Amino acid sequence: MHLALVAILVPSYDAGLAFFVDGLGFELIENSDHGDGKRWVRVAPKGAQTQFLLARAVGPQRDHIGQQGGGRVWLFLHTQDFAGDHDRLIAAGAQFEEAPRHETYGTVSVFRDPFGNRWDLIEPAGD
Repeated sequence: MHLALVAILVPSYDAGLAFFVDGLGFELIENSDHGDGKRWVRVAPKGAQTQFLLARAVGPQRDHIGQQGGGRVWLFLHTQDFAGDHDRLIAAGAQFEEAPRHETYGTVSVFRDPFGNRWDLIEPAGD
């Protein structure tokens, strides 16, 4: 078994694509129209096995955009180019909550994506 998809709430498909594909350079795996304004939109970092399903929030779901982790870091993005990806994230609309710090496990910094989700950007030690 493997984890295939993680649904992430976005205010619109276009906003999700703008951040993940245009901003971060994730691959657009699928963007299928399912009628009535619904789409099946999958994105992933290049070479990743697990993908994000961009889920357009509707109705009361809108109150939960950016809150899927309950206010804590719940997504962990590994990189081999911390400085370059740090700059790319800022240009894509992410807001870093702290300066990069060096821990025993690597270089890390917490950021919020444009939707409010908290992430760790990590360049693991030894990579």
